[in-house]
Amino acid sequence: MSPVAIIPAGLPIILCADDYGISEAVSAGIEELADAGRLSATSCMVTFPEWPRLAARLAGLRERIAIGLHINLTVGAPLRPMPKLAPAGVLPSIGALTLTGGRGGTDTAELATEVTRQLNQFALYTGFAPDFVDGHQHAHVLPGVRKGVLAALRRFGGAQLLLVRDPSDDLARIIKRGVCRTKAMQIAALAMGFGKAARSAGLMTNAGFSGFSDFDPQTPYADELRAGFTEPGPLHLMMCHPGHVDAELAARDKVTERREQEYAALMAADGLTARLWRPDRARAMLWEPANA
Repeated sequence: MSPVAIIPAGLPIILCADDYGISEAVSAGIEELADAGRLSATSCMVTFPEWPRLAARLAGLRERIAIGLHINLTVGAPLRPMPKLAPAGVLPSIGALTLTGGRGGTDTAELATEVTRQLNQFALYTGFAPDFVDGHQHAHVLPGVRKGVLAALRRFGGAQLLLVRDPSDDLARIIKRGVCRTKAMQIAALAMGFGKAARSAGLMTNAGFSGFSDFDPQTPYADELRAGFTEPGPLHLMMCHPGHVDAELAARDKVTERREQEYAALMAADGLTARLWRPDRARAMLWEPANA
């Protein structure tokens, strides 16, 4: 029997389930967690054929959770042709994009155009603008990618109300959590300067980040979940990747069994709901800790 995570008391944390829209089963699992009050937010992938149908189900969740765009530049196909980034019609892997972006080989205008398409695709089918924006596999913060992403966000209506995910954190906090330290530090290095650039563009960012995982089914997720709630920043964001598994997911992503484990741990975690940030739609600015 898997251990149950005991979530320590403390400041409210924005707990975001990534990858809504990657498959029907993942999306259904996220909806179930939201209905049970076990999430603060979910970020949505809009590039797959199922998106228009799934998007229609999100309106009923808006009072429970924040709903954002999960920019996709690394899985499947872009919404429209990207001759430079995806000449064969298939987006590069995160490894290939990291190398290309690191050499300055991406085209800022092409990236900005695709991100704008994804922002519009989100709004078209949900009927509302995203509350926040982040990137699948953190691709949005890569040095060779961020300029195009931020250019698109600056031009998007109501951008000053968006929160943009900064997946970096203070080194001391990363070390104290004791979970996936190397991965967290690597992403923090790739994201160096991103938060400052986003804020200089008039965008809001989180302050504190956790939730890194090696997605090893042999590692109890309860341990990672508990660690993610320790050493929070002042507006702390924690990612997770729960859901159910289906053939669509298996064809698009390597993380399968682990999603079921995360789902079960989130449903069972003791003290979780007391730590979650909740959206207050009556506020002019959504991104304040409503129950701090």
